[in-house]
Amino acid sequence: MTSLGALFNKIAESKRNQIILFIAYVLVTGLGLILLPDSTVAFLLLLFSILILYYIDFNLKAKWITGLVILAVIVPFISSFSGSYQTYMEVGTLVGIYCAMALGLNIVVGFAGLLDLGFIAFFAVGAYSYAIFASGQAAKFMPFGHYPLPGGTFWIFILIGAFVAALFGIILGVPVLRVRGDYLAIVTLGFGEIIRILLNNMDHPINITNGSMGIASITPPNFFGISIGSSSQFYYIALCIFLVVIYIVRKLENSKLGRAWKAVRDNEIAAQAMGIPLVKTKLAAFAIGASFSGMMGVVFAAKQMFVDATSFTYLESTIVLVMVILGGMGSVPGVILGAAVVIILRTQVLTNISNWLSSLSATYGIPIPPALSPEKMQLLIFGLLLIIFALYRTQGLIPHKNRKVDVARLERESAELAHKASSGGADS
Repeated sequence: MTSLGALFNKIAESKRNQIILFIAYVLVTGLGLILLPDSTVAFLLLLFSILILYYIDFNLKAKWITGLVILAVIVPFISSFSGSYQTYMEVGTLVGIYCAMALGLNIVVGFAGLLDLGFIAFFAVGAYSYAIFASGQAAKFMPFGHYPLPGGTFWIFILIGAFVAALFGIILGVPVLRVRGDYLAIVTLGFGEIIRILLNNMDHPINITNGSMGIASITPPNFFGISIGSSSQFYYIALCIFLVVIYIVRKLENSKLGRAWKAVRDNEIAAQAMGIPLVKTKLAAFAIGASFSGMMGVVFAAKQMFVDATSFTYLESTIVLVMVILGGMGSVPGVILGAAVVIILRTQVLTNISNWLSSLSATYGIPIPPALSPEKMQLLIFGLLLIIFALYRTQGLIPHKNRKVDVARLERESAELAHKASSGGADS
């Protein structure tokens, strides 16, 4: 055991060994997915390489390039040998959509400390903003224009969805500026339900959303005349927007605004005493977080080609909040991991376990009540996960790390400035 531990430490300390083992892992898991093309386990093991990449001792730029190559080239290429290719790409698309949403909620909850239980409302606003005009629905109440709009307008509506969702984020933020804690949670929960009910009932006296019937036949997007309809195509759209969201969030986290959010989260009174404008800071958190959700709402509507109010219930808001808490509030890599874990559990793991239990029941005659199917017990499973993490890992899968300050560099710069000041005073 001692020799194995020493060997492991030797490997961990050598960057060259880490690189070799990482490449070997990607090759082995990729080969495993080729040999077992319909194996969910092989697919998940290949995706696990992204988490390994986060922990190994690579240059940050090299990590980004390697991760991008894995997600944009290796995973789609190897998955294309499988009959479940579109299923895998569907999972990847959903992971991208919900990761971007979770990062938006992380700004509100993790950075600014504003508990939002109605975040799915912004997702719905973005989805309906595209669905109404990319279908014949707009012709029912718009006296001008030709509808549905062509698929090329999808790219413009990504920005429109972000803007409309940000506007609704400000509308939500204005009346809740004076409340906090439990009261803030209640107000945001009410806001989310109000939006859902409005969308479900805005079919009279003017038919805007087609009510409970939903909006169907949404025009799929196109790119230079190429129609986009498959999950493998939407995968790249979700991936590109997701990367943009990560870049913006990382820049905001260490910016003046990001530090203001964290100050408000830690102590509003102290933040206000330091000159931080609470109104602008909170509204910025609601607006920016909502805009990410609105963008992904447009992608969701285009991918599904149908939207209705049942897709935007309180349960979905709770699921996004679970992603943030599970991953680690305030932690960008943690939230991404939390979103990926929850989506993969919902779409792959629990479904496959349920199918396996059903086949076991049919083959061996073992009576398993349908109510005990893991697929139907999602809420119980996610609830247990939250309880376990609240008790034993309160900071999530990947806890938030404060930015390290180079004290020696600051002291050196301070000494240089003091020297220049004294030299300037002596010259004068």
